[in-house]
Amino acid sequence: MRTIRTVPEMRAWLGNLRAENRSVGLVPTMGAFHAGHHSLMRAAKDEQDAVVVSLFVNPTQFNDARDLENYPRSEANDAVEASELGVDVLFAPPTSEIYPDGFATTVSVGGLSEVLEGAERGPGHFAGVCTVVCKLLNIVSPDAAYFGQKDAQQVAVVKRMVRDLDIPSKIEVLPTVREPDGLAMSSRNVRLSPEERQDALQLSRALFAARDAVAGGERDAERVRAVALAHLDDPEYLAIVDPLSFTPLTTIAAPALIAVAARVGPVRLIDNLVLEPVPAPVAT
Repeated sequence: MRTIRTVPEMRAWLGNLRAENRSVGLVPTMGAFHAGHHSLMRAAKDEQDAVVVSLFVNPTQFNDARDLENYPRSEANDAVEASELGVDVLFAPPTSEIYPDGFATTVSVGGLSEVLEGAERGPGHFAGVCTVVCKLLNIVSPDAAYFGQKDAQQVAVVKRMVRDLDIPSKIEVLPTVREPDGLAMSSRNVRLSPEERQDALQLSRALFAARDAVAGGERDAERVRAVALAHLDDPEYLAIVDPLSFTPLTTIAAPALIAVAARVGPVRLIDNLVLEPVPAPVAT
């Protein structure tokens, strides 16, 4: 595996690859790899001729300077793991390479970026996400880019940006990877104490309770939300929304998304689950 840190070197490597008519998959990350990242890399490896994993802790999407400062960083370990998974290139640019002096452009998606995570983390959060993802897609020009369902709103925003800007890369979304006890994999989990780690299970338990209520026939979104809330101490939000537009739902008549955010100790965690109503049996 090769580590590349500049845009010209990245494009030179890709030029040779494209000359051989080989496909490229991109896995955008902020590092501190876990099994969720590994699943994305494996999927890209299975489906594309070559895989680029970007490792860049994007400062523009953080609304809390302490969160940026404390975000886990482990490039040496990440490089070993990526290499073992067959990744071809680790693209790990410094901040000055992505945001050089005089950088003045921002990419934003209206509406969808302003609710839930956008409301909690501020208008700059998804603008930061969109800007860096747009840059990465332009630099690498992948046939497909791979994201995890855990960041469902981010995925929806990126998909809208790709559609609106006619970016030709396909966006592939893989299921959330969970610990055996249900906790969604996150780079931030390493900052939890053993007690906080147990407390963090409230997020997945709330989502699973909502899923069970819907599977049992409940269709009223507020009643399903109440079932989930019973498992949460003090969430920042718990919402049942349309999975594409993120507009709130009153009735769960089609697949819906339940999304939650909560602070556990010093760590802010998010999780979500698709709620799939089972059609009522047809009378004969």
